Amino acid sequence: MESALERHRLELVARERSGHTAVLHDNLLYVWGGYMSVSDEEVFLPSNEIWEYDLDQGIWKVFHMQGEVPPSMSGTCGCCVAGVLYVFGGCDDNGQTNQLYCVDLTDGTYTWRKISPALGAPPSPRDKLSCWVYEGKMTYFGGYGHKRLNDLDSGSRSFIMDETSWVGELFWGWNNEVHIFDPTQSSWNQPQTYGRAPAPRAAHASASIGSKGYVCGGRVMETRTNDLHCLDLDSKTWTELVPASAAPTGRSWHTLTPVSDSCLFLFGGLSMDCNPMSDGWVFDPETRKWREVEHPYKKKPRLWHTACPGKDSDVIVFGGSCDYILLVDKGHCNDALVFQMQPYPLSRICEDYIAKTVGDCEFLRTQLPLLPNRLRTAVHTRMSFYRPSKKQQ
Repeated sequence: MESALERHRLELVARERSGHTAVLHDNLLYVWGGYMSVSDEEVFLPSNEIWEYDLDQGIWKVFHMQGEVPPSMSGTCGCCVAGVLYVFGGCDDNGQTNQLYCVDLTDGTYTWRKISPALGAPPSPRDKLSCWVYEGKMTYFGGYGHKRLNDLDSGSRSFIMDETSWVGELFWGWNNEVHIFDPTQSSWNQPQTYGRAPAPRAAHASASIGSKGYVCGGRVMETRTNDLHCLDLDSKTWTELVPASAAPTGRSWHTLTPVSDSCLFLFGGLSMDCNPMSDGWVFDPETRKWREVEHPYKKKPRLWHTACPGKDSDVIVFGGSCDYILLVDKGHCNDALVFQMQPYPLSRICEDYIAKTVGDCEFLRTQLPLLPNRLRTAVHTRMSFYRPSKKQQ
């Protein structure tokens, strides 16, 4: 019989949110931060809790966090390196920040640590930026934030000022800077890049395949772009990838996710005419061709969501908004959308079939104990995922 604790655990679901951080480690999706709307007010989600979603079992858990807990914020840039979650930047009640925090996801203590660099200086405060992980280092790109007057270079093309936002000697705007953090040395550096860099932007999408980091779209001033650029993370050379086919419309607050060694998946975002979108596209960097793909979530537009590459080339989208959040801001979501981007291996198909049908098939129930231990454990885990919903019970 199901215990009260188990029933409570099954009822747990992460709160709806946008502008959050999500990473995947060992087929567990970790969700932190972001904000939601309560009675027409924007409310940051607690920063002293992290949510874990088991993609095999379909079960949420929440863990209390301790240590040097970051402020509650949205628009942070998160990534996972060797089981450690790093969050940089973001916007809290005091505006944009340039602090870096980390927490080990593997030791069970969920203890935050604020990182003070031993070498170099961090980027200026910013949010809605992106990063790539390569050879254990984090390479950050772009974002929206502020600089002081004496930090602005009138001849530089790396910062476009938002003329509607400045206070005293603080100037807000968009940038296209590249900064690298090395966690082994606790050091920041701003490398020289070559080639023609993308225009400054924020709320863009990025992904990496091997040593190549890709940037797609984003917003600068009132423009939402659809251009695509590649940074060689070895040579630090930029290349614009001019598409050889029809391309997605310009957008911001979308996601770009690697689904194989040769393809990127784009989903959702906010269009030039401020419409939330639900279209999905695959880009092949070799042929430079876009291809729109069919998927089951056409009626679930998303913007400022997260997307993580899962096992078997799945893409796991969580949260975001289905409204134009600058006007309506009531459509924050908390469902996880799983996009199947490649045919599943036979072993996964068999496990899923048995887990889905064993409850209604006496023959399968009698044969289940005869399975090898590893396979039997995998099936039992998936049975939890396919448990009847409360509406079905």
